[in-house]
Amino acid sequence: MYVSEWENGKRAISDRYAAILRQLLGVTDAELRGVHAVVAPPVANGYDELLSRIDSASSVSESLVQSFNDQTELLRTMDRQMGAAGLVDQMTGHLAALEDALNFAVLPSARRPVALALAGASTLAAWQAIDAGAVERAWRHYELAKRAARDAEAPMYLAHAMGEQAYVLCEAGRPSLGLDLVRDAQRTLGKAGSPRLWAWLYATEAELCAHTGMPDDCRRALDAAAASIPSGPEDRDPDMLSIFLNGGHFARWRGNVLGLLGDGDAVTSLYGALEMADPTFVRAQAGLHADLAQAHLARAEYDDANTHLRKARLLASRTGSVRQRRRVDLLSARL
Repeated sequence: MYVSEWENGKRAISDRYAAILRQLLGVTDAELRGVHAVVAPPVANGYDELLSRIDSASSVSESLVQSFNDQTELLRTMDRQMGAAGLVDQMTGHLAALEDALNFAVLPSARRPVALALAGASTLAAWQAIDAGAVERAWRHYELAKRAARDAEAPMYLAHAMGEQAYVLCEAGRPSLGLDLVRDAQRTLGKAGSPRLWAWLYATEAELCAHTGMPDDCRRALDAAAASIPSGPEDRDPDMLSIFLNGGHFARWRGNVLGLLGDGDAVTSLYGALEMADPTFVRAQAGLHADLAQAHLARAEYDDANTHLRKARLLASRTGSVRQRRRVDLLSARL
């Protein structure tokens, strides 16, 4: 009964139920209630308050910035293991604190480290929003990440935000525009950037080429990605902490891209990735099983496809991933 009254505007959502629904649905309070933030009226002693906040921002220490980064890392770990839906309140508060610190930091020496922390946190928040199906929120977070990266004079963070933002365009049905954005990210990076970030950008380009129906460009980008990945089991980029990519991760990505092309080698690559998969990347495993289902469907191996779809659906439900559930539903319709 409450749901019907909420939907029809006959009853306001109480704070108690709002807290529960935000975690269930992975939405912010404003998205849930359909309201915009109210700007506080000006006060007589506004300059005193402004100077107080400027003084506080100018004294942001390295230890406080590290605390911000540690919080981002904790949220990243929780996200990949449990999903994004239950983290919306924590992520919203975290971004608000970082934005507040940046808004009142005056000199570059104070702004850059906070802006860098905000860029990293914003891309994480954006990816979580994509996973929750909140695409407009994701877009706004990517725009925030790009502004913060420019403020921090951090081309790697800017290129990464642009590359991830391309996925929003792809899933909105504009893969060619997303491909243009990825290639612009590569031009933005120029000769800078770590090998692992370049591998990530090339693999992203390959995936967008596959969606755009450009198989030759796709394979060239896959080869460039494979040539750029550092050897060894390490998957974390020390210069770009948002990037997790090694040979095992790339095997899964390559299999996904080859599956989009209908290439028979996709299955071999994906099963190799499944053997090496990190069990803490729960949502990534959901995507891997969906990739295998897609590859088996391309070969008309419907029983195998159905097996992997069941596993993908279970893992997507476990993490509350709207994005992965949508993909499972689309693949299921082809059985």
